Amino acid sequence: MYLNALEFLEEERDAWRPFEALATIPDERMDEPVAGAHGWSARDLIAHLVAWQGWALAVAKDLAVGETSASSARLDAIWDERGDAYNEDIAVEWRALPLDEVRSRFATVPGELRGHLTVVPESRWVKHPDNLRTFIDETIDHYADHAADLEAILGSMA
Repeated sequence: MYLNALEFLEEERDAWRPFEALATIPDERMDEPVAGAHGWSARDLIAHLVAWQGWALAVAKDLAVGETSASSARLDAIWDERGDAYNEDIAVEWRALPLDEVRSRFATVPGELRGHLTVVPESRWVKHPDNLRTFIDETIDHYADHAADLEAILGSMA
């Protein structure tokens, strides 16, 4: 699908860019539920996307030093066991975090993921269909899945 890592990284970066607008939402509005976004708030959308980016980051860290990823196996097991209940766990955990911590993770995790992917040998992710699918699922495709949520949240803030 991708000829090289740079091609993926550029597409991922472009796909993430619209979500950066969530950083402009004032603190006092960050937790307002939005009907058009399944009742999620801006914090909830940030939490959901960044938590899954965090999983992808853990996989990238594993693949930077080895041929396989224990984090990927753990993620698969959690998803198989809990599915969408795990997403609710993420929301609950992030709602308890100080907003400064949410904003910090939002500002750093996407870049950390991109940075770590630059040191993972392409043979372990770009040229490895299963691992590539993990990164696409947790980034580019995931962002597309939540584009309407982003639009609804940003629209409700106008």
